[in-house]
Amino acid sequence: MQATDRHIDTACWLRYAKEDLVTAEILLRESDVPPRQACWCAQQSAEKALKAVLIFLEIDFPRTHDLNTLRSLVPESWQLKITHPALASLTGWAVEARYPGEMPEATNADASEAVEQARVIWTSVSTALSEHGYRIGQDL
Repeated sequence: MQATDRHIDTACWLRYAKEDLVTAEILLRESDVPPRQACWCAQQSAEKALKAVLIFLEIDFPRTHDLNTLRSLVPESWQLKITHPALASLTGWAVEARYPGEMPEATNADASEAVEQARVIWTSVSTALSEHGYRIGQDL
């Protein structure tokens, strides 16, 4: 992949991650929206942000929603790998919470925590990319 294509793909994944984060924040404020919807958007934001890093680094990644798996592919030299050692709780909102089953219903506290965690991950990813020479576009 050429550098230009890699930067365009990275920007696209970052934009989608930011949009999912903004959506999660909006849903969190809506009293008539089930909290699980904000949780799901928060997980999606974190997933896309981590995938943006991997695309930037030209690291192939599996088709997965598992945030720990994605984070494990980030090189040890990247601070965000150390800053976010356990992402299983956020990963849980990717699939299991989307369908009726054994997972308990999300609470407002769950949604607030998921959105905050996604916000921190997005900020860490954008900071890390900047530190490694990627310029975050004005459109984000």
